[in-house]
Amino acid sequence: MTQAVALTAADARRERPRCLAIVPAYNEEASIAGVVLDLQAFDPELEVLVVDDGSSDATAACADEAGARVLPLPLNLGIGGAVQAGYMYAFERGFDVAVQVDGDGQHDARELARLLEPVLAGRADLAIGTRFSGPRSYRAPLARRIGIGMFAVLVSLRVRQRMTDTTSGFRAVNGRGIRLFAADYPHDYPEVEAVVTAARGNLRVCEVPVLMRPRAAGRSSITAFRSFYYVVKVLLALFVGLFPRQPVLPD
Repeated sequence: MTQAVALTAADARRERPRCLAIVPAYNEEASIAGVVLDLQAFDPELEVLVVDDGSSDATAACADEAGARVLPLPLNLGIGGAVQAGYMYAFERGFDVAVQVDGDGQHDARELARLLEPVLAGRADLAIGTRFSGPRSYRAPLARRIGIGMFAVLVSLRVRQRMTDTTSGFRAVNGRGIRLFAADYPHDYPEVEAVVTAARGNLRVCEVPVLMRPRAAGRSSITAFRSFYYVVKVLLALFVGLFPRQPVLPD
């Protein structure tokens, strides 16, 4: 009986999807260890990959000491390049599911169960954690809410379904999503464009209401000037995205 129970437990472990947490980080030494430990507390079997995007501080060392695998990039590629490097890592190593989690501590690992549920249940290929839906909606500054709302409207029209938080970097994808994003992921403020990329790649996309926290440390990389650049750049990218193209997926 004991042996039968042990075999059943082993079979269950083999059937469990392999999940990777992709944590892009640039100069996040004050918060990255907490992010890694938070993820490990949620699921000790979750592999955590910190993609160190050319940091000039001790981000990589802090992540390594906390128990994460660290993928160091030789120079600062930006958030899109760092995230795509994580997806390439996931694809090459055969992970079934991947989650994106910011390195600044805003994303609560306890919300991952909610985020992963539609992906693991087979109802979605990409689940996006939204701050602006459900009873625990998030109150962003007015200017940011206007920008996020504008993107949400444009992307909703493009993908033909209602979206509320296209700038959220808290996401989960299945194997189809990993394969697509390993081959084709936008760079330079990519979150909004990635939703369009997913729709263009015929991924099923859904939003899941989640709770997010203030930054644990540091400050946002989006300054006043970069906010203007961000809006112009994303609007241009969405316009270009109106012209369909088929991404080339890896074998």
